[in-house]
Amino acid sequence: MGDMSRSTPSTAPGSDPGRVVDIDVASEMQDSFLEYAYSVIYARALPDARDGLKPVQRRILFQMAEMNLRPDRGHVKSSRVVGDVMGKLHPHSDVAIYDALVRMAQPFALRLPLVDGHGNFGSLDNGPAAPRYTEARLAPAAMVMTADIDEDVVQMVPNYDNQLLQPEVLPSALPNLLVNGASGIAVGMATNMAPHNLVEVVAAARHLIAHPEASLEDLMRFVPGPDLPTGGKIIGLEGIREAYATGRGSFRTRATTRVENITARRKGIVISELPYLVGPEKAKTKIIEAVRAKKVQGVHDVVDLSDRSRGTHLVVEVKSGFNPEAVLAQLFRHTPLEDSFGINNVALVQGQPRTLGLRELLRVYVDHRFEVVRRRTEFRLARRRERLHLVEGLLIAVLDIDEVIAVIRSSDDAAAARTRLQAVFDLSQPQADYILELQLRRLTKFSLLELQRERDELVSTITELEGILADPAVLHALVSDELAQVAAEHGTPRRTVLLESAGNAVGPAARGAAAGAGAIPLEVPDAACQVVLSVTGLLARTADDALPPRTASRARHDALRSSVATTARATLGVVTSRGRIVELSALDAPTLPATDGPLSIAGGVPITELVTLERGERAIALTAIDEAAPTLALATARGTIKRVAPSDRPVRGDAWECIALKEGDELVAATPSADDDELVLVTSGARLLRFPAAAVRPQGRGAAGMAGVRVEGTDAVLHLASLAPARAADAVVVTIAGSSDALPGTAPGSVKVSPLELYPAKGRGTAGVRAHRLLRGEDALVLAWVGPHPAHAVAAGGQSVDLPDLDERRDGSGRPLSAPVVGIG
Repeated sequence: MGDMSRSTPSTAPGSDPGRVVDIDVASEMQDSFLEYAYSVIYARALPDARDGLKPVQRRILFQMAEMNLRPDRGHVKSSRVVGDVMGKLHPHSDVAIYDALVRMAQPFALRLPLVDGHGNFGSLDNGPAAPRYTEARLAPAAMVMTADIDEDVVQMVPNYDNQLLQPEVLPSALPNLLVNGASGIAVGMATNMAPHNLVEVVAAARHLIAHPEASLEDLMRFVPGPDLPTGGKIIGLEGIREAYATGRGSFRTRATTRVENITARRKGIVISELPYLVGPEKAKTKIIEAVRAKKVQGVHDVVDLSDRSRGTHLVVEVKSGFNPEAVLAQLFRHTPLEDSFGINNVALVQGQPRTLGLRELLRVYVDHRFEVVRRRTEFRLARRRERLHLVEGLLIAVLDIDEVIAVIRSSDDAAAARTRLQAVFDLSQPQADYILELQLRRLTKFSLLELQRERDELVSTITELEGILADPAVLHALVSDELAQVAAEHGTPRRTVLLESAGNAVGPAARGAAAGAGAIPLEVPDAACQVVLSVTGLLARTADDALPPRTASRARHDALRSSVATTARATLGVVTSRGRIVELSALDAPTLPATDGPLSIAGGVPITELVTLERGERAIALTAIDEAAPTLALATARGTIKRVAPSDRPVRGDAWECIALKEGDELVAATPSADDDELVLVTSGARLLRFPAAAVRPQGRGAAGMAGVRVEGTDAVLHLASLAPARAADAVVVTIAGSSDALPGTAPGSVKVSPLELYPAKGRGTAGVRAHRLLRGEDALVLAWVGPHPAHAVAAGGQSVDLPDLDERRDGSGRPLSAPVVGIG
């Protein structure tokens, strides 16, 4: 490439203007690059290990303290702060200064913000407003960082033009580097440090003060891992242990999520906390890209509901038929909902970049605080000794005030008076000058007492300060106590959850691998299940095809009105009071947890949220609607009975008529019925009729049915049961009597539980036999139920209501209820 040198005209004084000096280009570039690299490393990109600040951050905080922008003062324009910092201390771009100011004010960037910003200081997805539109002042934590800086606690160095002084490092009464972390890119090196919890870091620092030989394991009992400003979860702690030991490592952060019903028909994944430095818009965009690339399946939509009041609130809607947990596992693998953070603890120690572990970081900080407190103590001791010296001289003057006045009055000038005072009273020059400046109002008896009290206090303080300097243990205890006070004033609870392992198929080990044998299937399998409807109108789906055994336990929540054995991806029907069957997907019903004990339907959803009903229409039962579905027995309020095949449906439509109701009539009950079953009808007139189901021939869906039980006046059918011969043998009849004028669910009434075998069978179309003797104040049955023993009664909120023991009287009266009952099942 030719000669690696350049020729430049000589500029030395007195030299020949035409003389040329040869300079080696390689050497020149090496020297220039080293100077540039040192400047970037020392003066820009890397934080000091003592206060955890880069030069621009330190200058901003120092200048704001000089401007007296305390937390109890008003905000000032950010432009003013940037201008003062740039003009006095940091002769670089105003953009860089404002960027540093903004970051120190962002609660999602720092665990403990140092600047209190007013206005739009940006978000993880959007930048801040211009400095002319925002205002700033120091945050309370920044006052701790700059405390006592005017007491010669740190070295002051000249600014860029040698006109002003600036601190080489801040006193930093809190361990800022560990608490707020740091990031920066220098020449040939970079730093990336995670934020931590102030209370935990202070506890570790105090332990190190008390036990200088403490091991890393001892310190990690206090600092188990980072504590990120945005919360979330940290998955796997091995990388953290490595970083604390060597200064380098990595860990994975994961969003905080929960699965909930966002609508009655659809589940969603709600994201309330995102990984560190991941914004909602970025997360939403990456999720949409992953769905379009078919890396993630089962996502219907992504909605960002984040705002200032609720914070991060991303909702990922899951398609019906997909397992939300499996969809979430895909999101962790292919989107920033799980992200990595690389730890590289590089900081300046005595002006040299070093990679530090947890113990070294704490040691550098603790040593810095020892030096700060020692220098502060020396400064205060010197000032108090100076003051004591003046007070002692003043006391001499006050005690001999007449002679002092005489000496001063007889002196020719102030210099002569000073000399004579020093000679007569054995005073030093500062004491004599102070006496000459004494105001006459200080010559009272009360001032003498004040001076004596001040002298005693100064002597006591000086003794205390001398004790701190004389005994390192006292100095260390003072530093430890001050750290504890900082933690008490500024500490907050931990936000980030630490997890040792990510679990199956979603941790780092499973990243990119196929789902294992124990993985959650993506789509809900078409497994057998039971879809149940409670007496309070809640719909749910069991985890398997078996219902728990019947029990009268008060721990049960709600009672079953109807159930259908089906599969998770099947379609079933809802029978309504208008004589319709409305289609319903079993997948829309929420799944109840598997249990061997009493069934609780508290996790169900109101069936009215899953099917569209007309005004005044009620869901009364569930039914299968496939070709194998059993015949359905229907009963109307006016006593009509009908049996129909629920699979008899029109070619189109998701709702159809199953009985032609007469004007003013409505369907009150529906239940599967076989030819060898026995039908039981109970009316509000306290009549019960039982007859064979074979007496009611099946009809088409457009038929109106036939006479079932005879009702008169205001009498109406309350309940229909279809019992197989084996079930009829141990069936019971539960009847609840009350006043027909009372509002439903307001009066407990009286209840009777009697065996079904006490009631003789009668022919279809008759009035049946009396089932309950009404007491005074009772004019009708308000509720009735026939089924296997034991029966389960519930109140309006689904709570259990005790029922009495069996009563062998067919037409006996009931016993008072403890609470109103709305349903029996």
